Amino acid sequence: MPEAARIFWVFLRLGCVAFGGPVAHLAFYRRWLVEERRWLTDEAYTQTLALCQMLPGPSSSQTGFAIGIHRGGLIGGIAAWLGFTLPGAALMIALGMGLTSLEAWQGGGWIDGLKLGAVAVVANALIGMAHQLCPDARRAGIAAFAAAGALLIPGVYGQLTMIVAGGVLAGFFLSPPATPPTTLNVPISRRQGAGLLLIFGLGLAVFSLSALGQSPLWGVLYRSGSLVFGGGHVVLPLLESGLVAPGLIDSERFLAGYGAAQAIPGPVFSFSGFLGAQVMPQTPLMAGLLAVVLLFAPGLLLVAGLLPFWQTLGQYRAMRQTLLGVNAAVVGLIAAVLYDPILTRAVQGPGDAIIATVALVMLARTRVPVYWVVAGCAIAGGLAQRIYPALGI
Repeated sequence: MPEAARIFWVFLRLGCVAFGGPVAHLAFYRRWLVEERRWLTDEAYTQTLALCQMLPGPSSSQTGFAIGIHRGGLIGGIAAWLGFTLPGAALMIALGMGLTSLEAWQGGGWIDGLKLGAVAVVANALIGMAHQLCPDARRAGIAAFAAAGALLIPGVYGQLTMIVAGGVLAGFFLSPPATPPTTLNVPISRRQGAGLLLIFGLGLAVFSLSALGQSPLWGVLYRSGSLVFGGGHVVLPLLESGLVAPGLIDSERFLAGYGAAQAIPGPVFSFSGFLGAQVMPQTPLMAGLLAVVLLFAPGLLLVAGLLPFWQTLGQYRAMRQTLLGVNAAVVGLIAAVLYDPILTRAVQGPGDAIIATVALVMLARTRVPVYWVVAGCAIAGGLAQRIYPALGI
């Protein structure tokens, strides 16, 4: 099987089971691609993750795209993005075309069970990353500081501040490794990277013209993908102000579609497929597909354009020292997100805690595939919704 096809198949399977939001997606990547398939090391994975968290766009999709580039060049990156995005985008476009009833996605204990599966997946990834990236008290301290800071300063600004703080603290408390770190294989030259960054900038300039085309939909999508930090949930106000306020889509349909997007696997940015189909009902399929591409394109162009320069920086001693602190800070950020909002929203009682704990033990102590564990959590959540009332819980 060609490498691009293999990458597409692996990420397609991931896209079918990756419930739980961006942090859960990153945990899935680590389990499937770092631990099981050894496509890259923990160190290379966290360096890539650190870059993607500093950029606008959907960080989990950008990280998967970068891993695809590592395995199969730019074609491999596109294959990874297509595979991971296709299941959720297809569901959202179908919903936008009226082929799926919204009630099928709402309510039900199985959704609560999927959230518990996300708890187990993220917790398991956190344990593994902490063991690899925080092996001493100083790096563990940086991780704890980053976790506390992210909880005290919620949102993307707190996360960016803690990543920068991790790098600064490394300069005072950590010694740089003697040899350059293991890095991603990036078969993109700096000249090609500069060209991709130029395309990103030209796209932003072109799509910022209000008179472009018959509908401002395309400009709203590209600008939102270019300017939003923090992923899918943060893009909501930008899309709402650009599409609901001008009357391209009414508020009720907009929020209903966004609510449905929380119950599908894969990136929340797939919501754009629903918007394209709703705003342009004459050609819903083509509009939905183009909407997905335009919302994702800026973030992917930034990653592909900056990866060659990011890798080069790792050759410098000071940057290697900084990366140690950044990696430790990333561990702290994941710990903060695991607590809030994942644990606080998913675990509502002792029964939920038991389901999540059993799932974590299965992931940590057995080789049961992640998707079976997640499916088991969904079934357990559905059964619990029926059993708890009978028990008076």
